[in-house]
Amino acid sequence: MLVLTRKLKESIMIGDDIEVSVLSIEGDQVKIGINAPKNIDIHRKEIYLSIQQENSQAAQTGADAINNLNSFFKKK
Repeated sequence: MLVLTRKLKESIMIGDDIEVSVLSIEGDQVKIGINAPKNIDIHRKEIYLSIQQENSQAAQTGADAINNLNSFFKKK
């Protein structure tokens, strides 16, 4: 993990397209701004993990549904 120190209104660049800026610091909260191309998804980590879990469950449900349909039609 790369650890960087930034002050208020300072930024870091990720590649050529993504800029992360420190917008404000209030107590133990830091507000950051992310400037990135529209085709890049940006989520808080807990939301990202939730999306990944839901996608995994949806993919599994799809496979189960296909197997159930196969079994149903084989019986007839």
